[in-house]
Amino acid sequence: MSTSWWHYRRSLASRVILLTTFAVGASVALVALSAYLMVRHQLQSSMDQSLRNRAEIAAQYPIDEFTLRNIPPWLVGATDTVVAYIDGDGNGVLLKAPNRGSIQLGDPEKNVAKGVSTFSCRTIATTNGDYRVTTVRADEQGYALVLAQSLSSNEYSLGKLGLVMFLFGAAGVIAAALAGWGVARNGLRPVRRLTEAAEEIARTEQLDPIEVSGNDEIARLASAFNAMLAALSASRDRQRRLVADAGHELRTPLTSLRTNLDLLIQSERRGGLSPASRGELLDDVRFQIEELTNLIGDLTELAREDVQPATLEPLDLAEIIDRAVQRVRRRAPGLHFDVRTEPWWVLGDAAALERAVLNVLDNAAKWSPPLGTVTVELMRGTLLVTDEGHGIPDEDLPHVFDRFYRSPESRTMPGSGLGLSIVRQVAVRHGGSVRAGRSAQGGAAFWFEVPGTGEQPAARPPTPYRESLDA
Repeated sequence: MSTSWWHYRRSLASRVILLTTFAVGASVALVALSAYLMVRHQLQSSMDQSLRNRAEIAAQYPIDEFTLRNIPPWLVGATDTVVAYIDGDGNGVLLKAPNRGSIQLGDPEKNVAKGVSTFSCRTIATTNGDYRVTTVRADEQGYALVLAQSLSSNEYSLGKLGLVMFLFGAAGVIAAALAGWGVARNGLRPVRRLTEAAEEIARTEQLDPIEVSGNDEIARLASAFNAMLAALSASRDRQRRLVADAGHELRTPLTSLRTNLDLLIQSERRGGLSPASRGELLDDVRFQIEELTNLIGDLTELAREDVQPATLEPLDLAEIIDRAVQRVRRRAPGLHFDVRTEPWWVLGDAAALERAVLNVLDNAAKWSPPLGTVTVELMRGTLLVTDEGHGIPDEDLPHVFDRFYRSPESRTMPGSGLGLSIVRQVAVRHGGSVRAGRSAQGGAAFWFEVPGTGEQPAARPPTPYRESLDA
């Protein structure tokens, strides 16, 4: 736990340097150790082979005074070599003994003299260093020839080799550390630029895109960061526009309410209004309160960013349309509604769908002429609502579902410009779509589509789910 904390508390550059140095150092150490062991094994194998060859050749000569007094130069060579003959009891004649320590022969050598084995080779430590001792069977019965050669030359060579490998290994580690520093400095420069840009954005709140160069992982990260900045900028712009539009829309009913209330207070001070005038004023206040309540409800529906619980259940869209039509008829008693629907079962939220249909019908009723006809038709999952008004101008068609959008002709009419935005949100939430256009009679036409089926699905319990509403 503490090691991991120490590691991740360090900078990325220092971690790259440490990891590079450690990897190269471990590789150098492994290669050096392998080379050292291989050279050591090769030197010892060469010495063993040389000792055995010389001993086997010398063992072919008979033991006599000539042999005892005249050791062949090829047998001793220029090395620190000991030559002796021994019997099975360990007794023998020392033929050649340079400056050496006491070499204690043992059972392996005696067994060769007794004929138990034909060859032995081992290392024996003395006060003058280690010796490699080789014993072979001599021609004479009961004797063995012993050759012992000092390992000092091998140890000297191995010491030199170890020193050279250590120096080269240290140089390799230092070079690896410098290379890691160079990689961390140059390779991580784009990361540092990206970090500095992110810190600058966090400090100044200026969501300007970051310059992207190349097509590597850092460039992809910068592109993804720019996409996030664009989304954040768009979200902030929508939030500012929402606040500005909401303030503008709220100001109108609040101003009207304040004016009516001031008029009511002043009239009371002067003796009061007539019952007819007082009732008209209170009706106007009540209407403004309803407008304000509807506006706040629409704002809450569109602007909330928390996750709202809902329940999906099989619904007949035709029944939802019938209920919405009945509500609009009470609000617009002078209009005629031509309703033609067929069953269309969807899996959705009943309250949200009814509100969306009601908003479409309210919009048609608002723009219909007195005693006009609103046509409501549901065929194969597509709800078509048309009116007999003057229709939607071509320049307004792309914006009718935008929040707070109101055409110049509608600014004098009641409404907040949020109803059709809610319709689009509900349609998208249920996997459908909505579009606007002109009817064959020249009025406005709205198509509201939700996926479903014409047959009633098997009964099943409602499915709870959680849906996220866009701000």
